Amino acid sequence: MRWITDDWHTAGEPFRIVENVPTHGATVAERRANAIAHGASAISGGADDVRRFLCLEPRGHDDMYGGFITPPDDDGADFGVLFWHKDGFSTACGHGTIALGAWAVRTGRVPSDADGETTVTIDVPSGRVQAVVRQRGGKIEEITFRNVESRVLARGIRLQTSRGEVDVDLIFGGAVYATLSAGSVGLEVTPPHTTDLIAIGREIKWALNEHPAAQLADARLSGVYGTILFDDLGRTETGPHQRNVTVFADGEVDRSPCGSGTAARVALLAATGELADGETLTHDSIISTRFLARIAERTASGVIPEVRGNAYRVGSCDFELDEGDPLQGGFSLR
Repeated sequence: MRWITDDWHTAGEPFRIVENVPTHGATVAERRANAIAHGASAISGGADDVRRFLCLEPRGHDDMYGGFITPPDDDGADFGVLFWHKDGFSTACGHGTIALGAWAVRTGRVPSDADGETTVTIDVPSGRVQAVVRQRGGKIEEITFRNVESRVLARGIRLQTSRGEVDVDLIFGGAVYATLSAGSVGLEVTPPHTTDLIAIGREIKWALNEHPAAQLADARLSGVYGTILFDDLGRTETGPHQRNVTVFADGEVDRSPCGSGTAARVALLAATGELADGETLTHDSIISTRFLARIAERTASGVIPEVRGNAYRVGSCDFELDEGDPLQGGFSLR
């Protein structure tokens, strides 16, 4: 087995791009469902096998993230992507969409305007999204992730945790997120609190995973994907300022402010009136990187959020499976 990857990061969060991985289905959502159903047994070159091979140690790590490029669902998109992490395949990924916008323009996969905006349209398991790449003199200055409709699912769910009773909101931003103030569990979103943030994030995710509000009409999108814990930093001249950490899958920590998680926060703040039309959410990460987000459009049941950031190429990797390697399927210590 041999795979060549193109590695990027968006606001510190890795995104490993891989082409020519076999996936099966008429849509990206079907490809995800089939990849999950197949599972991993021995290394055979299937999507889940390749995920484990490239994501887990010793070739990756427990917080690695990436995507397999797929055909689009139809001619309305430039390509599709099957997002993955250490525990499987996700339904949405904003930081990955931003990285894919940069990759598509830099590689010439999508013809671009060197002194203007280029829209890269991508099919993902939760729907069709866009990365609007703004360039000047052929240099990427900013990328805007335009997400699927995001909406509030439930407010004020009372939950008893190991850190006391808390109120949790469930929001959809392409994936289902539980969100609460870090202060409500005695923490703050700073690196010294990372271990405790992971623990409570995992606890809340699994406590609410089967909650009725987390069960969507499309069952493939159901279940809580991650927990967003936030610090309220007041307001800037243009809108609310918050810092967050998203603990997703089973204990992964998003180094970026989380693209789809930021979209979910936009939906919640729009519903509560804390983010008005024309205002900007300044959204910082646990490592102090930043996304800027706004309400691009209001819908009957939520909003269309836009999240602005940038992505940077890390390099390319040529991975191979050495004959007789006993760790061909990778391993995780988390």
